[in-house]
Amino acid sequence: MKTIGLLGGMSWESTVSYYQAINQGVKARLGGLHSAKICLYSVDFDEIEKLQRLGNWQQTAVMLSQAAQSVEKGGADVILICTNTMHKVADEVQSNISVPLLHIADATAEKLLADGFTKVGLLGTRFTMEQNFYKGRLTEEYGMGVVVPNEDDQTIVHDVIYNELCLGIINKGSKKRYLEIVDKLHQQGAQAVILGCTEIALLIQQKDTEIPLYDTTEIHANAAVEWALASDK
Repeated sequence: MKTIGLLGGMSWESTVSYYQAINQGVKARLGGLHSAKICLYSVDFDEIEKLQRLGNWQQTAVMLSQAAQSVEKGGADVILICTNTMHKVADEVQSNISVPLLHIADATAEKLLADGFTKVGLLGTRFTMEQNFYKGRLTEEYGMGVVVPNEDDQTIVHDVIYNELCLGIINKGSKKRYLEIVDKLHQQGAQAVILGCTEIALLIQQKDTEIPLYDTTEIHANAAVEWALASDK
C-alpha cells in the first residue's frame, strides 16, 4: 500500500470527510484492521481565504507548494489537494514536487464519462464557477459541456459555502435553495450536477434529489484509494 498525502484544512470540515472516506475505502478493499497510510498537512484556512479574496493566488501557490513538499518529505507517494477551488494552483504545486498530484477534476470527469454523462452542472465557490481552471479542464481535456448557475444563484452558493458550511453550519433554508439551483441546472440541460466544492456534500446528498449528484470529495478519495492499492503504479 502506498502513502496518500493530503493537503487539508480548506476547510477542515471537508478534510474530515476525506480522511473518513479514504480509510473506509481501504477497509472495504482489504478488510480486517486495515486502514490507509496517510500523511496530512492541514493549513490555516483563514490565511488562504484572505488571499483568495485579495486575488493573491501566487501566494496561495507558494503556501500549498511548501505544504506539499512537507508531505512528500513525510513519505507521501501521491498528493491530493482536498479542495476544488485551490486546484487553481494545482499546476504550480505539481511543478514543485516529484510525486504525482491527483487532480480532482480529472477524477470527477473520468467518473462522469464512465457513467455516460457529457453535459453537467457545476456548483462550487464563485472562483470555481466563474473561472476557467476547473470547467475549462472539463471542456478542453474531456469534451464535456458545463452549465453554471446565474450570477444571483452563484452568490447564494458561494456565500453558503464560506458563511455556513466551512463553519460547520447546516441550514435547512440553504439546503432548499441549493436544491432549487440544482433543478435549474437540470432544466438548462445538465444531465448531472457536480458538487464542485468539498463542503457541499455536507448540505445536499443524492437522497435529496432524483438528479444525479457527483460528490467530488467521495470521488477524489476513491481515486486515491485505487491509486494507493494499485500494484502497477
